[in-house]
Amino acid sequence: MADIEARLGEIVGAEHVLSGDAIGEDYTHDETLTVEPTRPAHVVRPAGAEEVAAILTLAAETGTPVTARGSGTGLSGAATPRADGLLVSFERMNEILEIDTDNHVAVVQPGVTLTELEARTAEVGMVYPVYPGELSASLGGNVNTNAGGMRAIKYGVTRHHVLGLQAVLPTGEVIRTGGKFVKASTGYDLTQLIVGSEGTLALVTEAVLKLQPRLTHQATVLAPFPDLESVARGVPKVVGSGIGPLILEYIDALTMGAITYTSGLQLGIPDQIRDTAQAYLVVMLENNAPERLDQDVEAVGVLLGELGSLDTYVLPGPAARKLIEARERAFFTARGAGADDIIDTVLPRAALPDFFAKVLEIAQGHQTLVVGCGHAGDGNVHLAVFQKDPDVRHKVLHELFATGMSLGGAISGEHGIGHEKKRHFLELEDPNKVELMRRIKHAFDPKGILNPGVLFD
Repeated sequence: MADIEARLGEIVGAEHVLSGDAIGEDYTHDETLTVEPTRPAHVVRPAGAEEVAAILTLAAETGTPVTARGSGTGLSGAATPRADGLLVSFERMNEILEIDTDNHVAVVQPGVTLTELEARTAEVGMVYPVYPGELSASLGGNVNTNAGGMRAIKYGVTRHHVLGLQAVLPTGEVIRTGGKFVKASTGYDLTQLIVGSEGTLALVTEAVLKLQPRLTHQATVLAPFPDLESVARGVPKVVGSGIGPLILEYIDALTMGAITYTSGLQLGIPDQIRDTAQAYLVVMLENNAPERLDQDVEAVGVLLGELGSLDTYVLPGPAARKLIEARERAFFTARGAGADDIIDTVLPRAALPDFFAKVLEIAQGHQTLVVGCGHAGDGNVHLAVFQKDPDVRHKVLHELFATGMSLGGAISGEHGIGHEKKRHFLELEDPNKVELMRRIKHAFDPKGILNPGVLFD
């Protein structure tokens, strides 16, 4: 590895190669709860695609494993490096290369954060609408995991906004896929194959992202319900109403209590209703015309009442923002409360009532606390699992995933599989599909150097 360190220094400059004690703790993990931190042999910080290509050529020549890292905010362990490998950190590749207002796209390097892109697009009245919650996340990481978030109900997830990529193959070639156009029927869609591949097929060095007009008026409606089943049965009705919510979130009563307590948030809900409510719907709307927004708010209030809400509250702007921020931080609240794992299974909206009933049955059967919230509008359920016994916890997760899949869903809606959910993925997924994925992986990465151990053994 000493020879590799010297050769890496020739590629990126010795000051951008870290080894041994110079590798800080932050490089050893992402935010996953169950994957052990690992210190890589070297951290290398390239400044451009040519340097990334040279790094991968060297890695392929020496058979050295390579893991990509953006901001390290992932929740699947996919950014956890190998002890015998390289961690390629994209912190130096952090430029917004272009904001093209005629073609409504942004061209960014992988180290650009959501916060940085939000500030730049706001200056020109545009928005990159994918909102995974952690705004320090990098765009490269979002592309790798196909990140989603609360606004997916209206705008979709990362892959719906990636029009093109520059990427480096593990054999060292630099390719461009897609571009500043919104449709193509020209061969295989390599852009979408790389999006969500968790760093196992190629290293993304540039992304062309679709932008949307920034709407200027928002309103947030909070509706407490007597039980989670009422919330679950009401979600398809809200989605099908034509109102088009920007955000449609469910929060169970225990989670709501935890996030409001930790954030010091007072929502003004009377004690009698708060004590009765077992779940909440949060509906955020947006529009450019304030009078049309008011009409939508009124229509949502009427609909929620018909669906069985105990009441509806239009939150003042500061309270609404604070609630959304608290919901975004629900993972950290759960972690602080001692959660042992977090899952983000996804299923058809109409299957939510059956799934929640089964969640209760599984939790009670294994004497495990399972609580949470989620993107109800797109069927993405986030559950915190409190179970210290790893064997029991594995059974609980396996049954939850199997239930979701039996109802037409998938193991992960936005966090990815990574190292953390690999065992469940390999046991539950169609083996024919897994074998096809292995062949695709081999076609891109014949020496198996990119993120070995992620997705596959």
